[in-house]
Amino acid sequence: MDAALVEVSHLRKSYGPRMAVDDVSFSVNAGEIVGLLGPNGAGKTTTLSILATVLKPDGGKVRIAGCDAQQRAGALRRRLGFVPQSVALYPSLSALQNLELFARFHGLARAARGAAMAALEAVGLSERANDAVLTMSGGMKRRLNLACGIVHGPEVLLLDEPTVGVDPQSREKILRIVGNLSQTGAAIIYSTHYMEEVERICDRVLLIDRGQVIAGGTVREIIALAGGQPRLEISFHGEAPSGWYAGLAGVRELACEPGKAVLQFADLGQLSELLQRARACGAGVLEFSVHSPNLSDAFMSLTGHGLRDPVVESN
Repeated sequence: MDAALVEVSHLRKSYGPRMAVDDVSFSVNAGEIVGLLGPNGAGKTTTLSILATVLKPDGGKVRIAGCDAQQRAGALRRRLGFVPQSVALYPSLSALQNLELFARFHGLARAARGAAMAALEAVGLSERANDAVLTMSGGMKRRLNLACGIVHGPEVLLLDEPTVGVDPQSREKILRIVGNLSQTGAAIIYSTHYMEEVERICDRVLLIDRGQVIAGGTVREIIALAGGQPRLEISFHGEAPSGWYAGLAGVRELACEPGKAVLQFADLGQLSELLQRARACGAGVLEFSVHSPNLSDAFMSLTGHGLRDPVVESN
C-alpha cells in the first residue's frame, strides 16, 4: 500500500458565506480504506462530491491516479465509483437492468451483462437479478446501490454512508464487500456515522469538523492524540475508605459517591492491582466495569460534540 491513488491538496468549497470545505488535504493509497468522520454538516459529503467530479471546488487540487480531476473529469469517472447516501436506483427496473445501465454509463457496452452479473454475485443478490427494485428490502437496495458503484471495477471507491438504515445482516455483507475490494487494490474513502465500522475496517481515519481536518491517523493514533485513558467504574456494598487506591501512579478519581467510584488509570496493567485494593478495603465489591478509550471518546474530546450533533453556525 505505497501508491497514492488519491491526492487532495488545500481543497476549498463554500456555499455563499458558509465554508463547507476549508483547506482540506489528504491522500489515499492503493488498497487502503480511509474513514471520514465528522458531525452532520462538517463537509464530508461535499468533499466526496468534489472527488467524484460532480462538484467543482473553489480552490485546491484533486489528483486521481496522477491525473487532475478537473481537467480530465470525463475520463476519470470510469476509474471512480461513487455510492451516494441516497439510494440512486431506477425502482421500476430489475436489479440486473439497473446494473447493466450503470455499466453502459461507464463504457462497458459489450461487457455490460457479464459485469452486471459479477457485481450481483459480489453483493449476494444473484437470485434477485430479475426482481424489480421496488420489491426489494432496504438492505437489498443498499447492496444494489453499492453494486452500481463497483460494476465497472473502479480503482477508487467513494462511499457516503453506505450502511445507513440497513439491517445487521446487510451491514455485515457490505463491510465484507468493502474489505474485499481493498484487498484487490482499490483505494476506498468511507464516510460513516458508525464508529464501530471505522474501527473494524479502516486503515486510517480523518476527523473533519467545520470543513477542516482536525486529526488524522490510525484509530489507535487518534485515541492517543485525544489523550484517552481507561476507566474503572466500581460499586461497593458499603462506603469505601478515602484514598483506598492511593500510591498507584497515574490513577485519579473522576467521580465519587457513597458506594461508588469512577477512576481513570494510566494503562490496563494497573487493573489487577486496583481490583485487589478494592477487595481489600473492606467495603465489599458489588460489581465493576472497565471502559477502554475508543474512537467515540476521542471524537468527543477533539471536537467537543457528538458525531450526530449538527454544526451550529455562529452569527
